[in-house]
Amino acid sequence: MNPATDRMLIRIKDVYLFIRDNGKVTTEDVAEEFNISSRTAQRDLNVLEYNELIKNSVRGEWITTSKKVKLPS
Repeated sequence: MNPATDRMLIRIKDVYLFIRDNGKVTTEDVAEEFNISSRTAQRDLNVLEYNELIKNSVRGEWITTSKKVKLPS
């Protein structure tokens, strides 16, 4: 993979961990935590939602699902 793809995948994994550790976050929380635009945060969240790892609990607030996830050490 190219370096940009690697960075994106690492960031998406980190976004998932951020949501899991904080319980409930907004798109703006993600954008601020990772110093990215709201649009980039939304794209990352959409990837996680598509893979059924997170869901919208209330409009604009995200939580993790109960889907099992294996994370490398």
